[in-house]
Amino acid sequence: MDLKAKLNEQFNFEIESAYIYMAMANYVELQGMHGFSHFFTTQAKEEMEHAYEFYKFMLEMDFTPEYAEIAKPETEYGNFTDTFKAALEHEKEVTSRIKAIYKDAIEVGCLDTQQFLNQFIEEQREEEDTFRDLVEQLERVHESWNGLYILDSKLGQR
Repeated sequence: MDLKAKLNEQFNFEIESAYIYMAMANYVELQGMHGFSHFFTTQAKEEMEHAYEFYKFMLEMDFTPEYAEIAKPETEYGNFTDTFKAALEHEKEVTSRIKAIYKDAIEVGCLDTQQFLNQFIEEQREEEDTFRDLVEQLERVHESWNGLYILDSKLGQR
């Protein structure tokens, strides 16, 4: 797969990521966790912003963005800890994909793509760190409602 195709695939994956986070928002919202829902909704908005950044970059590079079909996301994610663990694993997948594109950009000598992806490499490091921290906090409260409500309140202020 060439660099253009990989950038386009990532563009679509960012949209899919937003779709997944909206599904997670819905899942936790239906369980009365409005702060968790707000967190995931905000995350979804960020993913759409990332998709737009890929879209703009591809246009600047004279690549034509193409939309792909997006699979229906899960509707249930287990307990709250499991939900955030799934989100962490998703972020790790995003990181892996972006780093793979970066490596390809190095191989073909596309400095523009390397420079463009630097912001996403930094962003992914921060995202993984955030989700690791949240998973750790959730594991410490052991799904106790007292701890969950405190964390829910905190995430509602994001």
